[in-house]
Amino acid sequence: MYGRNELIARYIKLRTGKTRTRKQVSSHIQVLARKRVREYQTSIKAMNLDQVSKDKALQTVANLSSAQIVSASVLKPQTSFPSPVRFWPSPIPGQPGHSQDIKPFAQPPYTSLPAPIPTPISYEAPPPPRPVVAVAPAWQDRTIASDKLRLLEYSAFMESQREGDMHKHLFVHIGQSNPSYSDPVLESVDVRQIYDKFPEKKGGLKDLYEKGPHDSFFLVKFWADLSSDVEEASAAFYGVSSQYSGKDNITISVSTKVCSFGKQVVEKVETEYARVEGGKCMFRIHRSPMCEYMINFIHKLKHLPEKYMMNSVLENFTILQVVSNRETQDTLLCIAFVFEVSTSEHGAQYHVYRLVKD
Repeated sequence: MYGRNELIARYIKLRTGKTRTRKQVSSHIQVLARKRVREYQTSIKAMNLDQVSKDKALQTVANLSSAQIVSASVLKPQTSFPSPVRFWPSPIPGQPGHSQDIKPFAQPPYTSLPAPIPTPISYEAPPPPRPVVAVAPAWQDRTIASDKLRLLEYSAFMESQREGDMHKHLFVHIGQSNPSYSDPVLESVDVRQIYDKFPEKKGGLKDLYEKGPHDSFFLVKFWADLSSDVEEASAAFYGVSSQYSGKDNITISVSTKVCSFGKQVVEKVETEYARVEGGKCMFRIHRSPMCEYMINFIHKLKHLPEKYMMNSVLENFTILQVVSNRETQDTLLCIAFVFEVSTSEHGAQYHVYRLVKD
C-alpha cells in the first residue's frame, strides 16, 4: 500500500532523522533526473557521433522515468570515443584570417563528362497526409480523472466558532493542481487486493470494475488529521465538499458508501447539475452535511488512547465514492478511500493510485 516516494521518505527518516514528504522526494528525484539528462546530453554533443547514434541515445533517455534516469547506468557512456578530429586549422573557413583558406578535402581535376540525362517528370499523386495524433492532456494518468470527468477537490472538515472567529479543521483533503508532462504518472494497485474491503453485491467495487470503464477507477490512501480539540457537545459543523470538471453538460449522481469490514453501513446519494464556466462544465457539492454515523465514528476514534489503536480500527473502515451519469448510469469516476491517522505535525495527507487488473 506504500508508494515509492513514501518508502524513500521513510528510509530518509530512519537513516538521518530528517522528515521529508512524498512531494519533496518526488521533486528532488525530478531535479536529479533533469541534471543527469543535461550532463548526458552535454557528453553526447562532445563526442564524434553520427546523427543516428545521437537520436537513438536521446530517445533512450526520453523513454526513462525520473527514478530510472537517476539510478540507471545507461546514462554512462559505454564506449570511449577519440577526441574529434579537426580537418582545418583555425581560423574556421568562411571567416577572415591571415592564412589562405584550406579545404577539408582535396578537389580532383575537372574531366569532360557527358551532360546528365534529366529525370522524367512523374505524374504520381502525392502521398496522403499523415493522420494527426491527438495529444492527451497533462492531467491524464497523473490525477484522479477519467476520459469524461476529473476530480478537482475533495475535503471532509469541521467548522467551529471560537471567540467570535470561525475556524476550519480539515480531516482529509485532496487538492489537485494542474500537473505538467514532467510529473510522474500514477502508481498502480491490483484492484483484486482490495475487493474484500468493499461490498461484493451489485453496485460494489468488483461489480463496478467488471462493467468499467477501467480508466475511471482509483484508490486514495488518506492520512487523516484528528488533532482537533472540539468536543461532542460544541456547536460544530461537520461537512464534505467536492468539485469536478467535465466536458459534457450532464447531470451527475454522487454515491458515497461507508463500509465496515467490507459491508455497507450507510449510503448517501447526491445529485448535481453542470455549470458552464470557461468552456468547461463544473460540478460543485459545497458544504454537504456529514451523516450522524460518521460524526459519531470520528468522536469515538479520537477517544482511543493510542495511535496504533486508531489505525487498527481504520484497517476495516473504507469509503467508496461512485460518480455516474444520472441519465445513462455510466460510471464516470469510482474512488476507493482507505485510511490511517496522520501525525499532528504533518496534518492531512494523501496518495493516489490507479486501480488495474493485471
